[in-house]
Amino acid sequence: MCGIVGLFLKDKSLEPQLGEMLTDMLVTMTDRGPDSAGIAIYGGETEGKVKLTLQSDTPESGFAKLDNALRKAIKGKVDMSVIDTHARLEIQADQMAEAQAFLKANHPDLRMMSHGESLEIYKEVGLPKNVAERFDVRKMSGSHGIGHTRMATESAVTTMGAHPFNTGLDQCLVHNGSLSNHNSLRRSLRRLGVHIETENDTEVGAAYLTWKMQEGATLGEALESSLDDLDGFFTFVVGTKDGFGVVRDPIACKPAVMAETDQFVAFGSEYRALVNLPGIDNARVWEPEPATVYFWSHTSAPTAQEKAA
Repeated sequence: MCGIVGLFLKDKSLEPQLGEMLTDMLVTMTDRGPDSAGIAIYGGETEGKVKLTLQSDTPESGFAKLDNALRKAIKGKVDMSVIDTHARLEIQADQMAEAQAFLKANHPDLRMMSHGESLEIYKEVGLPKNVAERFDVRKMSGSHGIGHTRMATESAVTTMGAHPFNTGLDQCLVHNGSLSNHNSLRRSLRRLGVHIETENDTEVGAAYLTWKMQEGATLGEALESSLDDLDGFFTFVVGTKDGFGVVRDPIACKPAVMAETDQFVAFGSEYRALVNLPGIDNARVWEPEPATVYFWSHTSAPTAQEKAA
């Protein structure tokens, strides 16, 4: 099962409503996967800084004095805000590697949810409505975002097993389906130095795309390569700092629908996730084709695949 939603805003005037619209879309998909949920928001970029989103099962003690300790370790400014079980830290971009090393060595109980210049990921066990309320997602603004409500099939119901997965700077992925070769691919990627935290097959898919892009591929090229290198059935929705991509496997047995207007591009596992979007009655609505990459960017023109869709 599982339910996926995504929203890419073309109209900047809608950005203050991103969290509200994305939450409504995800809550509508609750019955496709009620065990955990997560939302990735792209927005609030800070010049020269990166954001680290951390999770703790015991936030009162886990985040106590963390900002002071990290400030001393990296000898730089740390802006930290705690939201329920998550904390968002803002630091200078050139101090990110040092900060990550400090956290790994001194706070192994803190889990990294995301890192990036504009990306923030909030996810937990529970219904989408409850997860969104805990993190006040409805009040979040941004240019685009993706969400996922999960029905666990191949790994435990845990926060780390929830989607989205962030495996590269400002890159994240959600997935509906199952990969049959994720164990062998996980071993191969780890030998190549790619960090993979969980046994979830979706994280392997995310890590694969990150690795391809680190090797020089664009997101579109990485998604095209996934059609050859990933076995199984899947629908991926991927976010980057400035874009939003979708690809389905060649069989495309998992449901998916897209809609586009002058104001937005939207994705949902079912059409009912899109019905409350503004102007949906006049949108171009279609089912994404099998083995076809769709990608929209705030900084470049649509790809050839999108124009042909």
